[in-house]
Amino acid sequence: MKRFIVGAAVAIMALAGCGGQGNRLTIATGGTTGVYYVYGGGLATQLKNNIANTQATASVTSASVENIKLLADGKADIAFSQTDAAADAVNGTGSFTAKQPIKAIARIYDNYTQVVVAPGVAATKVADLKGKRVSLGPANSGTQVVARRVLEAVGINPDTDISKQQLSINESVQAVKDGTIDAFFWVGGVPTSGVVDLATSKPDIKILDTGDVMSALSGKFGQTYQTLDMDLSAYKLEGAVKTVGVPNVLLVPDKMDEQLAYDITRTLFEKKAELVKVHSEAGKLDVKTGQQTDPIPLHPGAARYYKEKVG
Repeated sequence: MKRFIVGAAVAIMALAGCGGQGNRLTIATGGTTGVYYVYGGGLATQLKNNIANTQATASVTSASVENIKLLADGKADIAFSQTDAAADAVNGTGSFTAKQPIKAIARIYDNYTQVVVAPGVAATKVADLKGKRVSLGPANSGTQVVARRVLEAVGINPDTDISKQQLSINESVQAVKDGTIDAFFWVGGVPTSGVVDLATSKPDIKILDTGDVMSALSGKFGQTYQTLDMDLSAYKLEGAVKTVGVPNVLLVPDKMDEQLAYDITRTLFEKKAELVKVHSEAGKLDVKTGQQTDPIPLHPGAARYYKEKVG
């Protein structure tokens, strides 16, 4: 057993392994009103119920970048991440100064870039955010990675051309309610409960179309990003927008025991119905697309599962 401090809480966990000692797994997720946290809580329950001698807990984090660092430092055993942040990690670029020792077990669903504009703010496209008070998401989050790239794609320097804030989804929602920011970026599944809450209390918010930045992003980052159609009825708003999409992956340390990685992958897909009851995005789980994690290599345990199921 090893002791690690994660934030303010002390968690006692065994490094991922098999045998009679059992497994004590920490799942690095995101903010409490985001999809990662809800999904991660459901996954923790299924791992505990379906892998012998296993305990699992979902941990609140700043999401993708922090999650990868927690994996690399041995402070988490499973992590949710956007593919763009994970690609930077395996290449040692962007937020990472060296290649990170991670592997993927599954592509799970796609994130939608949601640029939420406060009531009464004159902005109909991303370029209109210049000079405004904008939250890019918390430091070490996948949201901030995408936000900075989207702003740069329309010629906005995120450090000098806006009044930049770095708020979590919970803090961003409250800041719009309080009138202290004009807009915020959130990159996550649909619906996200924090945005549902905001749209319920402030039904005149707007969610911007970001389809116009895709050509610039594709030219620089290749197939990391894709255009997704987002039906705003998920937030009881009218219409639909095109937005920047980025796949999500579940990551584990590259040295995780092969059988444990296999069992986690098996549980993820075999308990899909139970996970859907926790969050609808689990409905996107598919063994055929689950193995499409490039450029993040699959863990051998996960690869064995896909070979058995898909061939």
